[in-house]
Amino acid sequence: MAPAESSEPALMPDAEGRQRESSISISGSKRPRSSPGADTAEAVDGSSRVSMKVEDEESMEVAPPAKRRKKIPKKGNGNYPGITFSPSSRLQSKIQVTDLRNLILYILADGTAPQWVAVSHRPQFTKIVTIMIPGLEEAMFKKDVDFSKYEEHDRSTPRIETSPDDYYPRKLDPEALPAAVRPLADVFPHLWPVRATADERGAAPRIHSPVTTMLKLPLPKTKDDKSRKGPKPLQDQPGFKDVRTRITEFIATPQEYLEHNFSLHPAMLKDEESRKTFQDPEGWVHTDVATLEDGTVPEADIQQGSITAGREVFAIDCEMCRTGPTNHDLSLTRVTILSWDGEVVMDELVKPSLPILDYLTQFSGITKEMLEPVTTTLPDIQKRLLELLTPRSILVGHSLDSDMKALQLAHPFVVDTSILFPNPSSPNGKHSLKHLASKYLGRQVQKDEGSLKGHDSYEDALTALDLVKKKCEKGKEWGVSGDNKESIFKRLARAGTAYRAQGGPEAKGGVATGKSSAAVDWGELGWNQYSDADHFIPCKSDAEVEAGIVRAVAGDVDGKEIQGGGVDFVWARMRELEALRGWWNRNRSQSNSNGPPSVDELERRMRLGIVTGEGATNGDANKGPIEEASADERCLLEVAVATVTQRIGRIYAALPPCTALVVFSGTGDPREMERLRAQQAQYKAEYNTPGMKWDQLSVQWTDTEEQGLRKAIRSARDGIGFITVK
Repeated sequence: MAPAESSEPALMPDAEGRQRESSISISGSKRPRSSPGADTAEAVDGSSRVSMKVEDEESMEVAPPAKRRKKIPKKGNGNYPGITFSPSSRLQSKIQVTDLRNLILYILADGTAPQWVAVSHRPQFTKIVTIMIPGLEEAMFKKDVDFSKYEEHDRSTPRIETSPDDYYPRKLDPEALPAAVRPLADVFPHLWPVRATADERGAAPRIHSPVTTMLKLPLPKTKDDKSRKGPKPLQDQPGFKDVRTRITEFIATPQEYLEHNFSLHPAMLKDEESRKTFQDPEGWVHTDVATLEDGTVPEADIQQGSITAGREVFAIDCEMCRTGPTNHDLSLTRVTILSWDGEVVMDELVKPSLPILDYLTQFSGITKEMLEPVTTTLPDIQKRLLELLTPRSILVGHSLDSDMKALQLAHPFVVDTSILFPNPSSPNGKHSLKHLASKYLGRQVQKDEGSLKGHDSYEDALTALDLVKKKCEKGKEWGVSGDNKESIFKRLARAGTAYRAQGGPEAKGGVATGKSSAAVDWGELGWNQYSDADHFIPCKSDAEVEAGIVRAVAGDVDGKEIQGGGVDFVWARMRELEALRGWWNRNRSQSNSNGPPSVDELERRMRLGIVTGEGATNGDANKGPIEEASADERCLLEVAVATVTQRIGRIYAALPPCTALVVFSGTGDPREMERLRAQQAQYKAEYNTPGMKWDQLSVQWTDTEEQGLRKAIRSARDGIGFITVK
């Protein structure tokens, strides 16, 4: 029986049992109570309606309830979100960039709770904005810092000691800060020492890119992964598409060729006169290739879809013995060459001309008995190779520079699997062939290493060949350092967690619904670092970065590109301070339209911005942070730091409540590290130039320089960071 009509709105329980109003559209003159059997219909406007059958055959349509807006808690009440550090906390070391990244994942996705800060009322966070600003240093926050002499001091500007353990955060006191950064004390409670991740051990120490560290993270481990030993076989990520690629795309560039210690081939020399007068080192030969263009095959001669691009491909592997006092004094004992189809082209034992001191049987499998009847010499092998190899020949191998040294042969077209599959922890280091075979082919090789059988050069050559074939089938992006990793944007979209407090009918108690994201950075659209972000806003100045952050947070008015209300996570990078201080490699980018602006242009922007409050989002933010002197009277570095301070203040003012703001520098000053790296690269290039004598080298690389590089890397790791909640 239909209930009596009432003018009061109906009350319906929500998911937590509370009663809320529902909007009811009545069809007919009566308002009947709904029955359990309900059919879903679609309204003219596209919204869903529920048609309910009742006893008297009349029906009513119930429109879905309006989306509940999230109640924004008032700051200071019991359920306002926060990120706090307790003075009683015991830190074991400085936090790293990975800790900042994991904090973001904990708040917005499936990360684990941090141990270095306390996160309260996690469901109440609405957004996170993360900004990287290279060029900021802790010494800039010392009250009596003299910016006019800051760069002259080099590293003499002392670090600020806040406790016996310098990895504790320093409380920001406005009275103890220079004017250029004083307003930051109104935004952030602490300055955190933040270290960039690095590999300081091994033969090739280096700092990991803080951008990559923040934006790339390992895929979550499955139960099988946790129980597995050794390298994990590579699995393509969801959405990965094979891109069939010609082998010619993987030929080492002249720069890579020299960086990986291959002996110079005259075809790589720029002018014809140098090529004509080129002389091989004693005992060496080079293939008959006049110029690099000689290897090109006309498109008309290439079979459609061919990944060899009309070239002859040979896989090669050599075994050596020791014929001198050091481990570098090696001589050829076996050479194996395979065709693209895996057929044996050459497999010969070779007798060295020098007395053998160590057969290295545990690695080579070569014994004294095997070489006793052999009469083939290195010149014999070289003659056959010069007849075999043409300008269209490509040599494939693993750490091929060692094989070419053993053969005393130079050929300009090589595909080296140690270059194709770089070691993600050290770009100058190399994975073993055994590791690559296990990870990318699921194959166990060199199982007899260390025994009397040693390696098998046929097996090693075939393994390198199969790795290259698979790389050609999969494409350039397959097998690089990002494998078995995913971007933070993809993780948030896949595992982002929506809580009931964040509104929306689907947001119920930790249901994974995904988080939206935007990246704001210098450069052109489509840079692969940001391909997984929902939106990428390319910029040509820090003013555009500032405006892009505000846009990403608020959304577009018409919602055509960025939905109203903005995205959940914003990543951004400001680079003008980095460019001004010389941290942005200007030489590397001078021909790039995305490179840094000139110092004159930077000065113009900064002095103008500090006066006008350019880029400001509200009136109060127009006020500059320095009152003691005009913009024209202050040194450029001080103006630049003050400009950054203004931008951070304006961005903070534009954030909605319950938004976390993370700012970090990424690294410390990298210039000394880069200087020594350039010296090391120059030394290697000169050292590997045929005919160059030791006393002719323009630079040296001794243990003194090596230790200096390691010290510079340790210093460059030290950055800073700031964390707050609006």
